[in-house]
Amino acid sequence: MCMITVTVNNIVTETEAVKSFSLRRSDGAPFAPYAAGAHVDVTGPSGITRQYSLCSPPDQTDSYQIAVKREDCSRGGSAALHDQVDVGDELTISEPRNLFALDPTADEHVLVAAGIGITPLLSMAYRLATDGSPFRLHYFASNREGAAFVPLLEGASFAPSVEFHFGVQRGEQPAVLARILTDISPGTHVYACGPKEFMQRVVDTATQSLPEEQVHIEHFQALEPTTHDGGEFEVELDTGEVFSVPPGRSIVDVLGDAGIDVDTSCREGICGTCVLTVLDGTPDHRDNCLTRKEKEAGDQIATCVSRATTARLVLEL
Repeated sequence: MCMITVTVNNIVTETEAVKSFSLRRSDGAPFAPYAAGAHVDVTGPSGITRQYSLCSPPDQTDSYQIAVKREDCSRGGSAALHDQVDVGDELTISEPRNLFALDPTADEHVLVAAGIGITPLLSMAYRLATDGSPFRLHYFASNREGAAFVPLLEGASFAPSVEFHFGVQRGEQPAVLARILTDISPGTHVYACGPKEFMQRVVDTATQSLPEEQVHIEHFQALEPTTHDGGEFEVELDTGEVFSVPPGRSIVDVLGDAGIDVDTSCREGICGTCVLTVLDGTPDHRDNCLTRKEKEAGDQIATCVSRATTARLVLEL
């Protein structure tokens, strides 16, 4: 995986819990434009790597921007970025990867964000506004003060397409979402990012009017703790090598023990870094990065968490 050394160009305190970081390449070269909805792996001063959505305009090449919420139970990732990183410091990031892309066939797009979930949807709003594509952005937060990027959104060229929903209690969300999502055209695609319970409410409401494949969600964390329970199976590589994967071990772990490196990042089935092509056999999908259609196709597997329902998987390395 190609990593890029970047210098922190600017830090803005967006809310009490959220800081945004503007990043420039340390070698002075421009970034490539990225696809709206993409994220990057960021390795901070603690050495821990986390995934953060890009929220700068996708065509902006002089810098990338991420926004980081300091988590109450941080394991060192967000806390280190908040407490130990200053302007002028260097970090390393990956090239952008996109598991949350805009569907180019959509007649209209409805973006639904809650809290820090605004970050990938902000990049989508920039893209759609530039392209002249019709969209609505709905932003839920407990209050105005706790919502990042509100002044930016209010002053944006696409401000008329933004609707804020501050102070909507959990029990009130279904009714508000029903108003937003029930009376929409058949060609609409819905994109949601935020806490997992919120995203599930969006999915439950939107799929009353739309097919499941027109409702897209972005995960910041695994829905369930990573487990490697299940029976032993074999992995055969396209090189002809065969390895046994016992209960309690992942494919990535077993291959790593044999000196075969598979790029990884989150090791929770979220980021998609470790996805390999399946040439034969049936995966037991346990990830949150592949779409339902991709899982049904059975030709890809997230090797950090997923297993097999057949005795052997043949993988392309």
